[in-house]
Amino acid sequence: MAVDLLLGLQWGDEGKGKIVDVLTKNYDIIARFQGGPNAGHTLEFDGIKHVLRTIPSGIFHDKSINVIGNGVVIDPVVFVKELEGLDQFNIDYKAKLIISRKAHLILPTHRLLDAASEASKGKAKIGSTLKGIGPTYMDKTGRNGIRVGDIELENWKEKYRALANKHEGMIEYYNVDIQYDLKDMEKEFFEAVETLKTLQFIDSEEYLRQALKQGKTILAEGAQGSLLDIDFGTYPYVTSSNTTAAGACTGLGIAPNKVKDVFGIFKAYTTRVGSGPFPTELFDDVGAEMAKVGHEFGAVTGRPRRCGWLDLVALKYTCEVNGVTQLMMMKGDVLSGFEHLKVCTAYKYKGKTITHLPFNIEPENVSPVYTEFACWKEDLTRMRKPSEFPKELNEYIAFLEKELEIPIKVVSVGPDRTQTIHR
Repeated sequence: MAVDLLLGLQWGDEGKGKIVDVLTKNYDIIARFQGGPNAGHTLEFDGIKHVLRTIPSGIFHDKSINVIGNGVVIDPVVFVKELEGLDQFNIDYKAKLIISRKAHLILPTHRLLDAASEASKGKAKIGSTLKGIGPTYMDKTGRNGIRVGDIELENWKEKYRALANKHEGMIEYYNVDIQYDLKDMEKEFFEAVETLKTLQFIDSEEYLRQALKQGKTILAEGAQGSLLDIDFGTYPYVTSSNTTAAGACTGLGIAPNKVKDVFGIFKAYTTRVGSGPFPTELFDDVGAEMAKVGHEFGAVTGRPRRCGWLDLVALKYTCEVNGVTQLMMMKGDVLSGFEHLKVCTAYKYKGKTITHLPFNIEPENVSPVYTEFACWKEDLTRMRKPSEFPKELNEYIAFLEKELEIPIKVVSVGPDRTQTIHR
């Protein structure tokens, strides 16, 4: 058997959680492979909206096992609150949720370090969510981190104390006004760790290897988006992990030859949260209308998302980096009723027209070249089959498929499970 991957192809917030929820019925195991609680996967069904941060999006299905892989960083405090949010739905997460011993823990001092580092940058800040993600990955690569498996050891609090002391020295070095009470933060943290210990810890790479041998089906779930990848994103305005397909192999211990389909999720337009270059960003009433109709606010942070036309140059790039085999277009309904639509098909870059993503897409180097389309006026949210699509939407989809050379298999026309149309 093989593993399928599901990835975001833009700057995150593409709607991955909804699609994982829709696809889960086809898989035995849903495995999250990177990122931390700065990710917010929104699922909506039966009139209820759910926001997941660390837990895989298959948790609401009875039969699926949900794995948090070694590439994920876990904040025990946030995680326990997430578990408490599931209690009201009578979900037996102790039976359905398992955690890799190699996943790293976010300590209270990681969050403080994040805040101190961002404050020290002034106007040059990168737009961190201040969840401690970056500092945790820094400790991971610096070989200082504390992993889930460590809390099973008798001396783990000694390891914690040594690392926390180091962090406090670093916070002092930044010389910024960060007010905190570490004792209160630690009390909540250690209580959350005790709850974490009640869940099942596994050697996830061995667990998944055995699952494949037994013929189990696995869907690997990514967080954030490909343009936030630490290597291939718009650095330094990126996250601290590999959000692309390669991250699934390192974040779960899956061999590359076990990967079959790569599902790429993208919005019919483009959004971005936080700082960083965004060639197709709109600063006019059209961009404001996109944000309003699309409810473009971060699921976890609440931050408003910047909005713009679909950037096909960037989308082609992420399709190629990830080896995407199927595309899924989200939020087509948001564009209904606009006077016209535009798609960026090339960049003007240092006096030349290019169709690839260059090293630097800052506005002084890059300006978008657009192709314009007629827009559909119909309300898509009530449609349930492709035959109901207006001509203009079909033309828009056909153009994207031709340019990307990848089929668009799913079109989402609203947040609910039922508003997911398979083509």
